[in-house]
Amino acid sequence: MSYQDVYKLWANHPNLDKELKKELADMSEKAIEDAFYTDIQFGTAGIRGLMGAGSNRINIHTIRKATQGYANYLNKHNLNNVAIGYDNRYNSRELAYDSAAILASNGISSYLFDSLRPTPELSFAVRYYHCAGGIMITASHNPKEYNGYKLYDDTGCQLIPELADAVSKEVNGISDPLAIVPKDDYDKSLIHIINKEVDEAYWQAVLSISLRKDLNKDFKIAFSPEHGASYIPVINTMKMAGYDVYEVKEQSTADPAFSKTKSPNPEQKEAYEGVLKLDNEIDADLFLVCDPDGDRMGVGVKHQGEYILLNGNQTGAVLLEYILRSRDELGIKVHNPVMFNTIVTSDIGEAVANYHHVECEKTLTGFKFIGNKVYQYEKSGLKTYVFGYEESYGSLISPFVRDKDATQACLMLAEACAYYREKGQTLYDALNDIFSKVGAFFDDQFSVSLPGADGAKKLKEIMANLRKESITIPDRTILKTEDYLLRKTVYQDGKEEELSGYDISDVLKYYLDDGSFVAIRPSGTEPKCKIYLSTKANTYQEAKDKAEAFKLHLKELIK
Repeated sequence: MSYQDVYKLWANHPNLDKELKKELADMSEKAIEDAFYTDIQFGTAGIRGLMGAGSNRINIHTIRKATQGYANYLNKHNLNNVAIGYDNRYNSRELAYDSAAILASNGISSYLFDSLRPTPELSFAVRYYHCAGGIMITASHNPKEYNGYKLYDDTGCQLIPELADAVSKEVNGISDPLAIVPKDDYDKSLIHIINKEVDEAYWQAVLSISLRKDLNKDFKIAFSPEHGASYIPVINTMKMAGYDVYEVKEQSTADPAFSKTKSPNPEQKEAYEGVLKLDNEIDADLFLVCDPDGDRMGVGVKHQGEYILLNGNQTGAVLLEYILRSRDELGIKVHNPVMFNTIVTSDIGEAVANYHHVECEKTLTGFKFIGNKVYQYEKSGLKTYVFGYEESYGSLISPFVRDKDATQACLMLAEACAYYREKGQTLYDALNDIFSKVGAFFDDQFSVSLPGADGAKKLKEIMANLRKESITIPDRTILKTEDYLLRKTVYQDGKEEELSGYDISDVLKYYLDDGSFVAIRPSGTEPKCKIYLSTKANTYQEAKDKAEAFKLHLKELIK
């Protein structure tokens, strides 16, 4: 069926939402193609995209299709009970309540939050109520035009590919999403509204991660939830732990328009303008910014009177160093400790782990792979989880949650700040100490946006061309290339080996002769190609200069 045919089917359907019907009537031909050339696809354990009318957009009909497919999967496997959460975005509450109604229409009970909550608390609720799974309505750190739908398994982990594929098969088997509506007589008693009971249990679990409760906490913290769901849990747990935290008030309202911030994404400098403005009033030592659904956290520190922003790799390394150093100093021993990060995360974390005699395991991009590793080792008892993080500003301290958790990260960063302050150091000093121990690393990334039907084709062409002809880096030799789609490692001399231990993923990673690497992959949630750089040198400035040269070269290459 052509995109024009699908457009006509929607435009003439009696169940089409009235607002969406108006939007369809005003669409240009190009807009129709982009909105209908494909059905929105499951990416990282769910769907994410632009809101609006169309089969390739997030709207009540595509969310109903996803929920009905999920319900079919649950009923096929005799599973019941689903926790449902949502963030501050446009339509998130309505889509969450409608999803509960669709599940109830299929005889499936749910535990539905009464107001917005962060994504990690949804993961916690799945485990708290012993649910078969979870639904989170969120688009994480994306701009205001986006929304999405994440699915979780019974461990509170986002669906790994095997489970996501099984649900996707059910979703794709639905031919007419507009035919899906809640039954008039569905059993409303199947929907259980969640209130403060889970909040209190979650906050107490967060407070339990503290390694040093008696530190001097006489310093100020500036915090922004970026209009999102982290405001209450972060403020409450930080104050309960005794920290002097001040919120950016104009960014603490649950505003789907993100009207008082230039960006809700901690990966972008603009997200920190609010905490920097607040710093003029309170003179803070630590600056914390969370994304709208409260799973990612960005960090700024005051060092010798200057504000310094740490990236996700640096923050992860500082957190890991503090945790492992504290475990060593306090004599906290566990059986076969292991930490996790991903194949596109800097090697600085692995170097820190090795320094403390802790094993590092790498997974594919997506915290679901780390969450699944936690489950596997919890079941087997072979290793003990001590930390996990991604370069994209997400980490997990304690696995009572099975996803990135910014509330935990904020509390542990505050504790690390207090610890180093007692030694006359800042968190930036702590980072430089890491460099002196394991070498200097600089990490960066950039992306090439490729929206619409044409962009999707170009993205496939880019990855296909890279597999035909490898990249080049001036003055550097590529020692080996790992292809996670074809599951093979190709060495400099042409020798090939099977790449095992990973699910299939469209990623290419190039290892250079100086300890640096480059990784390239299509985003699983946005129409863009992402390029990751990690450089190593004797000094931080040398590593930074090297990364800048790599970046300029690769931008031209990708063009």
